[in-house]
Amino acid sequence: MNAWNTAQSADFRGPLDVTRAATAVLDAQNLVIGWSAAAEELLGYTPDDIIGLPLETFLPPVADPGLTGRPVTPLSGSEARTAVHRDGRLLHVAMTTCPVAGKGTESARVLVVAELDGVRSWQSRQAMLHGLATQSPVGLATYDTDLRLTWFNAAYGLEIGVPLRELLGSRADDLYPKGVFVTEGYPRSLEEVMGHVLESGESILDLHFVGQPPTDPETEHVWSCSYYRLQDAQGKILGVCEDAFDITDRYQAQRRLNLLVEAGLRIGTTLDVTVTAREITEVAVPAFATAVTVDLSRAVLDGAEPDHASGTVPPLLRVASRSASQPGLGEPETPYRIDYPPGSSQYRSLSSGGMAHDENTMVVPLRVGGSPLGLVTFVRSRHSAVFDSGEIDLADELVTRTAVCIDNARRFARERSASLALQRDLLPQHLPAQSAVDLAYRYMPSDDRSGVGGDWFDVIGLSGARVGLVVGDVVGHGLQAAATMGRLRTTVRALAQLDLPPDELLSRLDDLVGQTAEDQATALGPDVALPDDMAIGVTCLYAIYDPVSRLCTMARAGHLPPAIVDTEGALTFPDLPAGPPLGLGGLPFESLELELPAGSLLALFTDGLVEARDRDIDVGLGALGRVLSDNRRPLEELCDRVLTELLPSATAPDDTALLLARTRELGTQQVAEWELPAEPAAVGRARELATGQLRDWDLEELSYAIELVVSELVTNAVRHASGPLHLRLLRDLTLLTEVSDTGHTSPHLRHSASDDEGGRGLFIVAQLVQRWGTRYTPFGKTIWTEQAFPPDYPGTPRPVG
Repeated sequence: MNAWNTAQSADFRGPLDVTRAATAVLDAQNLVIGWSAAAEELLGYTPDDIIGLPLETFLPPVADPGLTGRPVTPLSGSEARTAVHRDGRLLHVAMTTCPVAGKGTESARVLVVAELDGVRSWQSRQAMLHGLATQSPVGLATYDTDLRLTWFNAAYGLEIGVPLRELLGSRADDLYPKGVFVTEGYPRSLEEVMGHVLESGESILDLHFVGQPPTDPETEHVWSCSYYRLQDAQGKILGVCEDAFDITDRYQAQRRLNLLVEAGLRIGTTLDVTVTAREITEVAVPAFATAVTVDLSRAVLDGAEPDHASGTVPPLLRVASRSASQPGLGEPETPYRIDYPPGSSQYRSLSSGGMAHDENTMVVPLRVGGSPLGLVTFVRSRHSAVFDSGEIDLADELVTRTAVCIDNARRFARERSASLALQRDLLPQHLPAQSAVDLAYRYMPSDDRSGVGGDWFDVIGLSGARVGLVVGDVVGHGLQAAATMGRLRTTVRALAQLDLPPDELLSRLDDLVGQTAEDQATALGPDVALPDDMAIGVTCLYAIYDPVSRLCTMARAGHLPPAIVDTEGALTFPDLPAGPPLGLGGLPFESLELELPAGSLLALFTDGLVEARDRDIDVGLGALGRVLSDNRRPLEELCDRVLTELLPSATAPDDTALLLARTRELGTQQVAEWELPAEPAAVGRARELATGQLRDWDLEELSYAIELVVSELVTNAVRHASGPLHLRLLRDLTLLTEVSDTGHTSPHLRHSASDDEGGRGLFIVAQLVQRWGTRYTPFGKTIWTEQAFPPDYPGTPRPVG
């Protein structure tokens, strides 16, 4: 018998074991002829005191329960009696007798005595041990130091389904050959865990073991297992004890809950339909299924409303797939059409609008508000467990969450597409023909989930060969921001045609923005806050460059100042007064006038170019300056280099607008101007000067029209203004004629009656020219006209730049 069996036998023999209980040997007359040390300890008699005395000395007789009433002292069987200690104390004891084996000892008997309380306690422990072995729901098993099975209880036997005698001596891993521990940080096999416990003495609690028991080989079970080392009172190692409890239901419920939590964190992280479809496959494989596919209708991918009703089978596109058995398969690079045959689970689900499943496949429709978006198909391998009712509910919850996220992404895609289309239509499609500056621009819409922003830029041709440059930024994102940007751009263009200086243009724009916000607040009511996209806070920078004087006048409303690089590559950010953002009202705007030599570089941009979450704006401005300092490079190349340096990724968190302008100059051969007195004689002199200049420019074909235009404009100036007059001709893309005076009244077209003596001159001028208008200056006004060159005119010299 090995050490374990010896200890086990000693535990189960109990207090009446003859090897450790109090014993007395009696002869045929019940005289004591033998006395053990344990008896002396229990009853107080030494062998010298008791040997030869009768049994009644320490074990008084009991009365006969019959009619005689005589005392009797039975010496067979087991019973509880009262013994007398040598000092007279009464002891409650349990006793039993057995014959003494051997020749000549036929009448001798051994009396075995133990305290009754100890016997009863031992009996209670024995009953508990018996219950543990037969009634405990926790499976118990013991293994010796060679990790071979020595015992298990009834619960363990039910799991194994094989009698103990057939498995004695079996190794642990042989009982569950395919089982593994799934608790992180511990070995995977049974023998590795037990070996660690046996060697280190460290107890291990609540390891999760996954395997198929012999009684249910088709179903995967999970047990909570604990291991501790067994040793006797002297510390000798006897083996390892294992207790295991089947927690499959609890484990599956917790795993489902964990999967739902993970789905809440990982599904819907972006407003992208395809990415969201891929996220559910990443969550579900391999934790829930062996393979998952997601198919969506084309309308969903296009951002449109799904319009097909239940009962129809719409065409679907495969947008996401993942397989644990084929990890290299990967996601489809582009969606492709998938057709399901009649009778398939997918076809049944599409036709009914509900869930369809068989033994290893489950198809769940993606639906939002009754509208079908597509299908999610979960597949398990043949060796995996089938989908139970709890897992069907879990799949429905996963797909419902995914459907909401996909629908949100679809709606966002639709609005973003509309915003981009609106923004694209509102931004300049073609830059106007002008010769004041060379231009290049870049515009990058936001890829932020909040949608398209309201950055914009514009180039506006002005009278006198000048050009207006605009850049602005609307607070907020989405359709409303794009619409606000469109209104502002249109307003700026309209105000620019009035030839207003930059500070005055911004003042009028500020009044309009504030008035619009006030009207919106009145319409919505005092308790309704304005949406962000409608709120005040638009920024704008407006600059006018004159290629004749080379002067650039600019003003800004809360916007970043422009960057200016001279012909030598020196960079400056002019000290341009900031001004308040548009819509605040009551604060003035100031203009700054700079002379820019031909070839200077002017850069207008929005804050999305130089500011980022992980980069300070000063760092961005420094990087912009380093790129622009190489002023001699082509503008298109400079634009690309700026974006590469400041926006290296293909996506941008905010809209970005960049407008580069390299200044040019109209040379003396393209400009002619004269000062004339404000007297009638100046009219004839003006005609002579103008026609003479046209001869020098080989434009005699326009002489008749120019004589009429100059005569009318100079005559009006002489009649209605004062001070010296100025006549200027510009040979640019068209022939420009300007007459300036010190008056501030503007002439108007009117229809003259048949008996009116005047009033027809300006009407005639308007018929002879392409355009005409009035430009106000601090010193008066300028009336200007434009005329196209003759069709065969060879063109004009390109401005200097």
